[in-house]
Amino acid sequence: MRGNSNPLIRVFLNLPRLHKRVISVLSDAFFLFFAFWAAFALRLEQQNWLPNYDQFLVCLVTVVVTIGVFIKLGLYRAVIRYLSDKAFLTIVYGVMASALCMIVLGYLMQVFIPRSVPIIYGALAFMFVSGTRLGVRMIVNHPKQRAKEAVAIVGAGETGMQLASALEQGTEYRPAVFVTFDRANHKSTINGLPVMSINHIAKHLPKHRVQRILLALDEDTKIDRKKLLKQLEPLSIPVQTVPSMSELVAGQARINDIRDLEIEDLLGRDPVRPDSAVVAKSLYQKSVMVTGAGGSIGSELCRQIIRHRPRSLVLFEQSEFSLYAIERELSSINQIEGLGVELHPLLGNVNHRRRCETVMRAFGVQTVYHAAAYKHVPLVEHNVIEGIQNNVFGTWHTAEAAVAAGVERFVLISTDKAVRPTNVMGASKRLAELVLQALAQRQQKTVFSMVRFGNVLGSSGSVVPLFRDQIRDGGPITVTHPDIIRYFMTIPEASQLVLQAGSIGVGGEVFVLDMGEPVKIADLARKMIHLMGLEEKTEDDPSGDIEVVYTGLRPGEKLFEELLIGDDPQGTSHPRIMMAREVSLAWEQVEEFLSQLQRASQTFDCSAVIEVLKNAKTGYAPNGDLEDLVWCNGQSDIAAAGQQDDSKVRRLSV
Repeated sequence: MRGNSNPLIRVFLNLPRLHKRVISVLSDAFFLFFAFWAAFALRLEQQNWLPNYDQFLVCLVTVVVTIGVFIKLGLYRAVIRYLSDKAFLTIVYGVMASALCMIVLGYLMQVFIPRSVPIIYGALAFMFVSGTRLGVRMIVNHPKQRAKEAVAIVGAGETGMQLASALEQGTEYRPAVFVTFDRANHKSTINGLPVMSINHIAKHLPKHRVQRILLALDEDTKIDRKKLLKQLEPLSIPVQTVPSMSELVAGQARINDIRDLEIEDLLGRDPVRPDSAVVAKSLYQKSVMVTGAGGSIGSELCRQIIRHRPRSLVLFEQSEFSLYAIERELSSINQIEGLGVELHPLLGNVNHRRRCETVMRAFGVQTVYHAAAYKHVPLVEHNVIEGIQNNVFGTWHTAEAAVAAGVERFVLISTDKAVRPTNVMGASKRLAELVLQALAQRQQKTVFSMVRFGNVLGSSGSVVPLFRDQIRDGGPITVTHPDIIRYFMTIPEASQLVLQAGSIGVGGEVFVLDMGEPVKIADLARKMIHLMGLEEKTEDDPSGDIEVVYTGLRPGEKLFEELLIGDDPQGTSHPRIMMAREVSLAWEQVEEFLSQLQRASQTFDCSAVIEVLKNAKTGYAPNGDLEDLVWCNGQSDIAAAGQQDDSKVRRLSV
């Protein structure tokens, strides 16, 4: 009853259902009698015409039969405020039956009924019966429609039509205008709603008091989304989207599930499409293992791998909760889609070589995707030893286990921060790459590949959900530097690239993605502010909503990230994937660096760790001081304890 201030309407709407049906029957009976009289009065051109006994009897029987037909057709079960086209079709059938009944009764009872009267009666009866219902629906619904938020629907195709229909039945939004990309449709109407060209959107939206823009683009619509968002951004009206047709068909969402813009939209470029046939061939009926299976990248890898129907999928994860969550989700997918994949959720640490090897042998693992890593730059800067242990030694031990277990393929998930690194995380990932490159040269049984990509939107710690939360909290948005630039990709894209590389690698390659133009973080923040319907608060516009605050570069952070060390990338069978055979080291050299790193780690000597990373041909050039929290807060004690431990190790070795 919300939105209806008229007390009479509220009383009517609160009546019991039976009472409403009785009122509808009495109303129809009255208007059917009136239509009978009006048909004769119009035909005979006598405003004071009155029926005789026989004509009244025909009218009475006709009305009773008509009401009976309406009841049989279910007209009185239809809720008037939600009246559909089917209800009007029911009225047509009932009125036709009523007119036919009049003709038959007139013939059987030999009553004078001119031939045109049933036709006039039918037309009037339809007008009165349907008109009363339309009137009630308009009176009841109009205040509620006015109370709803006016929205513009971008896309006048099938998806847009479905959305408009769903919103009209809902309680939150009122479709006010369609936005089309076809100039020829400008100023036309669809379902009573005006249609305007995208080129006139700034002029017409205020006219229709639009408070929100909903993207309802058909999947086959070839639209430059980057250009579209550039046109919508200056309007400072919230822009949201609806599920894709594939999600609707799969039952994963409903058409009126309004949500914030997809990360792919903010990215402003076409997503990378994998060569499904090549990927499927490398995974179908194989035994696959994913380390770090509960992480943002690892879990998406598992979701995509399982749909290629491997024989078994081993989920290797250190976090009990993360393992439980991904195993539960994959079990649901497995059951619903009837994939028949054996799932093996296993707790374990990638630093435990024997555990990894035992797992790989037990399940006959043929392909390993190594996603287990610490990847947050500031956290690794503050926890140097743990970062090295997980990223370097974890990769080494898992790779050695794969070689010992006879694994066919091993794919490392790397990062663009491994290129000329300025932080420990990037240096540790570059050293992990060098370890695999050396192992690829040392043996021929296992094919090692590395996949390097930029920042992953939507992963844990990603800027997009962070910015979104900051905007909803009223700001400010925190950006480290006004000029900081990053390459971006989505989690599905990153996972697809990993799977693609795993299928085309022949040994020791570093694969990188052609990611297009880098994104300026500050511009991304402003775009999100505008597309959420707000204004940036600046010195020139102090009345704005959200301020962008620059906090300074974090420890180990660079202004620009690179994907390649060399400048001569080679193409691959995939048009968006490049390959770089970068400088590698012999296994003897890598082994020596690993020994030095192990000794430094065992004595918790962070400064020695940094020196090894600098000397290990990683290109590591730190842009700040050592930031390890434990080291900085107890350096002398740690050094003394480390020297004692080191002397003990030497005595034991002697």
